[in-house]
Amino acid sequence: MTKKITNAAGHLKSSAHLDDTDEREESTIEIGSPKSWAAGVPGVLHSTIPAVERMGLARTGKTLLAMNQKDGFDCMSCAWPDPTHRKTFEFCENGAKAVTWEATPVTIGSDFWAEHPVSDLLGRTEYWLGMQGRLTEPVYKAAGDDHYRPVSWDEAFRVIAGKLNGLDSPDQAAFYTSGRTSNEAAFAYQLFVRAFGTNNLPDCSNMCHESSGWAMGQTIGIGKATITYDDFGKADLIIVMGQNPGTNHPRMLTALEEAKDNGAEIVAVNPMPEAGLKRYKNPQRVRGVIGRGTGIADQFLQVRLGGDMALLQAVSKRVLAAEAANPGTVLDHEFLREHTQGLAELTEHLAQLDEAAVLEASGLRTADIDELTARYLRADKVIITWAMGITQQKKGVATIKEIINLLLLRGNIGKPGAGASPIRGHSNVQGDRTMGIWEQMPPAFLDAIETEFGFDPPREHGVDAVDTIRGLRDGKIKFFMAVGGNLVGAISDSQAAEAAMHGAEMTVQVSTKLNRSHAVVGDEALILPTMGRTEIDRQATGVQFVSVEDTVCAVHPSWGKVAPVSPDLLSEVAIVSRLARATLGTKVNVDWTGFERDYDLIREHISRVVAGCEDYNIKIRQDGGFLLPNGPRDSRTFPTPTGKAILTVNDLEHLDRPAGTLILQTLRSHDQFNTTIYGHDDRYRGIKKGRHVVFVNPNDLVELGLSDEQLVDVHGVHDDGVERVLRGFRAVSYPTARGCAAAYYPEANVLVPLDLVAEGSNTPVSKGVIVRLEPARAAEEVLVG
Repeated sequence: MTKKITNAAGHLKSSAHLDDTDEREESTIEIGSPKSWAAGVPGVLHSTIPAVERMGLARTGKTLLAMNQKDGFDCMSCAWPDPTHRKTFEFCENGAKAVTWEATPVTIGSDFWAEHPVSDLLGRTEYWLGMQGRLTEPVYKAAGDDHYRPVSWDEAFRVIAGKLNGLDSPDQAAFYTSGRTSNEAAFAYQLFVRAFGTNNLPDCSNMCHESSGWAMGQTIGIGKATITYDDFGKADLIIVMGQNPGTNHPRMLTALEEAKDNGAEIVAVNPMPEAGLKRYKNPQRVRGVIGRGTGIADQFLQVRLGGDMALLQAVSKRVLAAEAANPGTVLDHEFLREHTQGLAELTEHLAQLDEAAVLEASGLRTADIDELTARYLRADKVIITWAMGITQQKKGVATIKEIINLLLLRGNIGKPGAGASPIRGHSNVQGDRTMGIWEQMPPAFLDAIETEFGFDPPREHGVDAVDTIRGLRDGKIKFFMAVGGNLVGAISDSQAAEAAMHGAEMTVQVSTKLNRSHAVVGDEALILPTMGRTEIDRQATGVQFVSVEDTVCAVHPSWGKVAPVSPDLLSEVAIVSRLARATLGTKVNVDWTGFERDYDLIREHISRVVAGCEDYNIKIRQDGGFLLPNGPRDSRTFPTPTGKAILTVNDLEHLDRPAGTLILQTLRSHDQFNTTIYGHDDRYRGIKKGRHVVFVNPNDLVELGLSDEQLVDVHGVHDDGVERVLRGFRAVSYPTARGCAAAYYPEANVLVPLDLVAEGSNTPVSKGVIVRLEPARAAEEVLVG
């Protein structure tokens, strides 16, 4: 008999394989006060000391000094844009952690796989898995086996091709992509998948900014930012909604500091106060080292989870009222008349907005909303920027439409210093979409594929990330492949997702390091090791570079700077090209061998297929790359069906919180990037040596009859009859909005039902989960045969 124990994340683990970190965590966790500022000297120390310890001085110098430079490599973490004039140290603390994580010289040896069966890996934490080092050889787990074993590249491709060609339909396969994939690899990958015969191309955008794409596409015709980097320095007002730049994209703090230097006001809208939005100590300025740094937010609106839409509607209603009181002085009538439609309908709808409903939904005071409105009215140039705090709400699409409404009313799109700014959280997630990684690419793109390559790609829409899990669960999808990423770690409803993935006939992961997706596998499984972005990519025609697109549509080259950790590694382009050759043979007229030899060939095809990428090989070699065209930004042209931006009417919906419950959001700690856990500290929130915490307003703790630092069980409250619970989490008194709570991702993903998705975008609603906290009960050990 084997003992099984339920761990704090809700997964079943063999008691013999419990990670020591898990066992120690709750007894050693330290809880202190949250910080009131971000970065400074501690940020430098937390960047460089681990890098030197893990990579050595020479490798650290080669990587960090080349990071985000014009002749260097693009940071593999966030998609924050680069300034025209680069500093010597053009990286942040989390970027340095990402480089240290990827460029480590520590590798996994062949004996690892015999010593660690898949059942052992399944019991390890994300942190432990990543700390084992870089993957260096293909490995294969046969059906019925509990071990991966090293195989040759040829055998790996033969096994995968055999499985793909044996499927009853191409739609029985799904091909996932992470944002770390380059434009060249992404283009080759989507081409292979469509030549194979399916549009099943889920990606990490499905779980983050899909709501932005839907809302902006339907209102202004393009789902991307309508600003450039320089616009931050020209703005009069920047409204930062649902994001934590101090942890998730720290270099944004430098842009916000520069905006403050130029006289801009900044408003933060967030359920939790975040250190980086309070004060920033820029370590490259004297006042950031020995001074107080720069205060960032002039106003902090502690909105209730799900209440952003109510706030935005209330501000727009006040703007319209100000125009009614002083006709011709508030709205940009010329812009509205020439470039928009729907003003009358919006005005009529907002006239019915109930102030009491707004206050209840937002948790704010009338005075707070009046103050924000006054700031908006006196600002000529306004940027509204947001991230997953907005997109991962049930009404995320409608909320972003309200952002667009507010910007359009005073002409804040298509002029310097103003616009809409969704901040992508992963490097090149936006570029992958541009290159065709989307299950719903428009007919024009598919027509261009047909013209360029001589085959008719499938036209029926494929599955996104959530529907991929549903397809695996229902037996409709039998093969799953991922180029980068960690889908089972990132997706909602962890138990359902893992059970679904275990039901696959084959899973394939293209990765640099281990993560949970290498342990949650199908009957057959392969891991294909790939080069990192930091590494020199030498092919038959010489050293290659790749390209990426950042969050403001700027495309630039990326060159690896250090030798690969193993001569046996293949680049992502090489892996995709060889797999396509093995699978498709002569089915389509594509020079896959040429793709691998010379990435310029891929870029030549991109120039003729992807709109805005004409003369790609020339433009990408310009100093700093080039900007993709953007109609709303460049010329106030809107590629909607009517050719105008659309002011929309959206019904306000209150997120109900039954008595005795809280609204939970998932979030990152400061020591992680997406599902990659760098360590167990969250320096800015005062948490050390642990992650199993739930942040709760102190008044809510009292109301629930709980005490600070008490161990609690966090129960999901959903009406589908499935028990979802996190056991033994420590309740931490924290100044979050009343009625709201927060816990770390990916551990808390188990609480998010698979069918709890944003309306329209199908994005998991990780910022609106109803939970109930109860005093923790002792973990039960259950004997199973």
